[in-house]
Amino acid sequence: MPGVRNVAIVEAPSVLGLRPTGVEDLASALLGTGLAAALGAEIAGRVEPPPYDPERDAETGVLNPGGIAAYSAALADAVGGVLDGGRFPLVLGGDCSVLLGNLLALRRRDRHGLLFLDGHTDFYQPEAEPAGEVASMELALATGRGPRVLADLEGRGPLVRDADVVALGFRDAEESAAFGMQPLPGALHAMELDTVRALGAAEAARRAVGLLSGDGAGAGYWVHLDVDVLDDALMPAVDYRQPDGLSWQELETILRTALASGTAVGLDVAIFNPRLDPDGTLTRRLADCLVRAFDAGA
Repeated sequence: MPGVRNVAIVEAPSVLGLRPTGVEDLASALLGTGLAAALGAEIAGRVEPPPYDPERDAETGVLNPGGIAAYSAALADAVGGVLDGGRFPLVLGGDCSVLLGNLLALRRRDRHGLLFLDGHTDFYQPEAEPAGEVASMELALATGRGPRVLADLEGRGPLVRDADVVALGFRDAEESAAFGMQPLPGALHAMELDTVRALGAAEAARRAVGLLSGDGAGAGYWVHLDVDVLDDALMPAVDYRQPDGLSWQELETILRTALASGTAVGLDVAIFNPRLDPDGTLTRRLADCLVRAFDAGA
């Protein structure tokens, strides 16, 4: 089975969609483990974000809308350069708003899908999101819902169609609904944590890949990994914690299946906060998880 080779790493240390609490150090921390060498990857560049503005935008209700729009275009340029060189982009965030730039790079080229691995569905609208953080809205924005400055980047929105998305492993549906988050649309393929457990991680991943690789599914799919999809007991180094989640082995199985499919075109890692991992144990474990997933997919 074809897999992933010729990986190129793009550093995307933006917290414009969250807060500067430490997530901006994700890329440096993972690279400090020797991740690039372990993957045989080159460093394709670092996209620095514009200054962070802590004031919520009055017109859109979100933090840093203009900055995120500009950053998304710059990140799309970097990711696009990797793709044009025939390489597989591994984007190290950053908060989840970096997904918009990654998907913009794909949308400039063709129709693609999205495997969305996240403990939350991130489908808020600004009026319901308590702090106006785009890191809680990026899936809604990517599917064309929300302020136009972010939901219609470069006039290309939506960046991904509902039917071309599989959201897998989330466990926040009831909690988020209580805050007023809109439900996931019916055409979007939802596999919450209980479904993944009932099917088993391997079967859930195979079904997700099948949905994203079938006829009419586009030219491949992006994989988004928010590390809070992991069990909170195993991955407490995140800013918004909630009980339960995937085991390391379940995550490795899902990533391995996704990367071995031959139709994954890129991967981003977001939300891990190294400042909440003072001895580096979780940083090394996360790097090891990624290496094993890529090795199995090669």
